[in-house]
Amino acid sequence: MVDLSTKYMGLSLKNPLIAGSSGLTGSAKGVKDLEESGAGAVVLKSVFEEEIVYEMDDVLKEAASQGLNMDQFDYYDYELKGKKLDQYAALIKESKQAVSIPVMASINCTYSHEWTYYAKSLEAAGADGLELNMFFLPTDLSRDPEEMERAYFEIVDKVRKEVSIPVALKISYYFSCLGSMIQKLSKRGVSALVLFNRFYSPDFDIEKLQVVPTNVLSTPGELPISLRWIALMSQKVDCDLAASTGVHDGKALVKQLLAGAKAVQVASTLYRNGKGHIGTMLSELEAWMNRHGYGKLDDFRGKMSQQKSENPAVYERVQFMKYFGGEKGVS
Repeated sequence: MVDLSTKYMGLSLKNPLIAGSSGLTGSAKGVKDLEESGAGAVVLKSVFEEEIVYEMDDVLKEAASQGLNMDQFDYYDYELKGKKLDQYAALIKESKQAVSIPVMASINCTYSHEWTYYAKSLEAAGADGLELNMFFLPTDLSRDPEEMERAYFEIVDKVRKEVSIPVALKISYYFSCLGSMIQKLSKRGVSALVLFNRFYSPDFDIEKLQVVPTNVLSTPGELPISLRWIALMSQKVDCDLAASTGVHDGKALVKQLLAGAKAVQVASTLYRNGKGHIGTMLSELEAWMNRHGYGKLDDFRGKMSQQKSENPAVYERVQFMKYFGGEKGVS
């Protein structure tokens, strides 16, 4: 028997496979199903500040069209926020009652003071941990890169002062110096960094001339991005690292653990293959560990990280020299 248990964000997990934030974790029943399928923890579907803002904008537009006094509408601001957070708090409480695995809340906010307000509310509802899904699209040309990066530090510092539960930060790879940023963020008191979040991808409908979504689910081809950076940074940070995006089978799970991940989040593969695929992935992990004589995760975790590699330069190679160097295309 192999031991799949691990520690992540200071929490005890029966295994390193976490059901990431998605519609699958948007109900207590869904969370219960994921636990029964074998998940070591769940991250609840995010509460989006953007949704609340849009809803508030609709209320304000309707009020303005009716000629109402706009000074009275601070009340609706609090009313809408309170309603959304009450619903989310209920999800946390119901999920905690339904399962024994760790239940983490997720906040997806834009530039605003709302992070701390949401964080305190969700801690009070009983969340075991908090994941801040943070990304500021670098399209605001009035903000220089240093200012945008400072916003991450400021928000993390504010949230950490307000809550006592462990906090994870889910980030993107859109930074001017990603390695340095990962290391700096790891020193701000967060319990974990999740590499990486995945975004809405736009496409064009050239007949209707509309912007439409595309590639909603991740593919196995997206694995190398997080795999490279988990391997590069796993021995160089002051917090846990979790891998996300592109993990679709047990082999990918093994790879991320070999790179140094403490936990691995999945979502798209569960949409494609069903919640029961969690058990399949864990069985593949167990079989691999048995074949190689590993009794627990720490026996091999990080074994292929850059720090422990016999050829560390391979993780920093950025050009195709071998595969596209000759006329045949592959050598």
